[in-house]
Amino acid sequence: MLRVGLTGSLGSGKSTVAGILRELGAEVCEADELGRALMEPGQQVYAEIVRAFGPAVVDPTGRLDRGKLAEMAFRNGRLQELNAIVHPAVIGLQQQWMDEVFARNPQAVAVIESALIFEVQRDARARGESEGVLADWRRRIDCIVVVTAPDEIKIARYIRRLREINKAAAVDPGAAEADARNRLAHQIPDAEKAALADYVLDNSADIVSLRRAVVTLWQQLSNSFQSGVSLQ
Repeated sequence: MLRVGLTGSLGSGKSTVAGILRELGAEVCEADELGRALMEPGQQVYAEIVRAFGPAVVDPTGRLDRGKLAEMAFRNGRLQELNAIVHPAVIGLQQQWMDEVFARNPQAVAVIESALIFEVQRDARARGESEGVLADWRRRIDCIVVVTAPDEIKIARYIRRLREINKAAAVDPGAAEADARNRLAHQIPDAEKAALADYVLDNSADIVSLRRAVVTLWQQLSNSFQSGVSLQ
């Protein structure tokens, strides 16, 4: 099995790349989806978040108010605190998923889509952690694919996605842009990620160009697997 980390900043298009890779035959696990499941009522992560951030982050239905939680994390300097609760559990589930994929199909290309592969390791080491599930996360992956795009394009995509999600509700473009820039400021710049990556996909053009690049990437990943890159 080849273990691939697919990452990119907000609005880079990594989810689109993940979808194309899935169509081509890859097994794909989305970190955001795992995180959302772990933050549901009844989960340990949910309980730890409420204990750390207080009842104000719980909405009237008993679920987490993700908007309030994000505001506390990003604007009040508590992002690392939130990540330290969520990331170990997410990574544990990712490892479990990879083990299950490998048991089912030893020839699989397993793709972990996560925005924060490099940031998880950076933040863990900034806290003084030299080993453990967060500090050595990068070593659990055979190769890294980074999706890049200019920040202005990322921000425009982010605002467009917010409008799609909110549908009839109005979206303040100024506030949305400020939110996007704040989130990007907490992420490692593309140039630094690209320097650490095995493959880089430029997603500054149209979907046709991106799909063509992903098909080429898939061929390269398949060749890497046949050459014995996998660490399994």
